[in-house]
Amino acid sequence: MSLFSMLVVFILIWWVTLFAILPIGVQGQAESGEVVKGSEPGAPVKSEMKKKFMTTTIVTFIIWAIICTLIFTNVIKLPADY
Repeated sequence: MSLFSMLVVFILIWWVTLFAILPIGVQGQAESGEVVKGSEPGAPVKSEMKKKFMTTTIVTFIIWAIICTLIFTNVIKLPADY
């Protein structure tokens, strides 16, 4: 597997993981009772995006390392032209 392929796999895993982590711990304005006039009641009070990006990156690195290990040890076999 080439370096470019490994980078693409990392990016794909990162995006999927981000969308899985985004809704964790989100509390809407309506749930907290602090609705800002003119905004959507379901808008988050605190999005904590920096924390979610860091968590996403750490989880992605672990998943990516496992997948790369499985590929390099031939547990997962890629076609011969890779």
